[in-house]
Amino acid sequence: MLMTLTDRRVFLQRLAMILAALPGALHAAGGRLPIGFSTLGCPSWDWLKILDFAQQNGFAAVELRGMQGTMDLPSRPEFGATRLEQSKKEIADRGLRISCVSSSANLHGAGQEHEQQLADARRFIDLASLLAAPYVRVFGNKLIGPRAPALDHIATSLRKLGDYAGPKNVTVLLESHGDFTDAPTLREILETAGSSHVGLLWDAHNTFADGKEDPAVSVSQLGKYIRHTHLKDSRKEGGEAHYVLTGRGGVPVKRQVELLVAAGYAGYYSFEWEKAWHPEIEEPEVAIADFSRVVTRYLQAATAKQTPS
Repeated sequence: MLMTLTDRRVFLQRLAMILAALPGALHAAGGRLPIGFSTLGCPSWDWLKILDFAQQNGFAAVELRGMQGTMDLPSRPEFGATRLEQSKKEIADRGLRISCVSSSANLHGAGQEHEQQLADARRFIDLASLLAAPYVRVFGNKLIGPRAPALDHIATSLRKLGDYAGPKNVTVLLESHGDFTDAPTLREILETAGSSHVGLLWDAHNTFADGKEDPAVSVSQLGKYIRHTHLKDSRKEGGEAHYVLTGRGGVPVKRQVELLVAAGYAGYYSFEWEKAWHPEIEEPEVAIADFSRVVTRYLQAATAKQTPS
């Protein structure tokens, strides 16, 4: 059915309302839809190729997760004292934003190992603050020992990191990952942490494929905590998930996007193509550009669906 002028006007008004709710830096990105991708998907690309590809393919943001063979982002020369301002200018010149700085810090450990993980997370928080990135990702990762004290330990660690991150205008995000992929457990941790500087990175693939959870359950129980997302698709083969291009597998990515839009989610829809861990999957030039096209359609359709008839 063709869209009338009135329908189009209402649609554009609704789209403007959604964009208005998004992070302020998005407006500087020429009103692009809030899509991004993680550098985990392009492990061999250099800094400028990452930024240029994002701009050329309609992305509004880039999530930093390793570059050219290292996950230790604070040690990268692009973010060193002599290069940082130039890197920030290169981001801004392309109308982009760094959506999240993703660390490898795990919070399940104890003793000196745990303190080292917290120290590493703080280094990433410092980098995020320098880049005006709103979020740093950490993992709970493993459930060790009795459930209640294990969850309390992770929640307490999150609160400590949130206390450190808050004055730097950074929020620490626990990712739905590892042993923590179900909404009740994640909600318990986040409620116990009880910090305005702690939230959730919803890896929607993990809660569906590993947690066996309907995305409607995930969003209804965790929606108020979701600040950032990881989206990807996969197909079960031999009992294992094999990553495929968006919309070609068994993960309901379109429905996940629809649920987020309906819930008023105001963050980025970030593509996590795990090329660094699975070199056999599609090349980033193909998969990342494809995500932009597909999720743009999903967002446009989801926005239209929310428009009053």
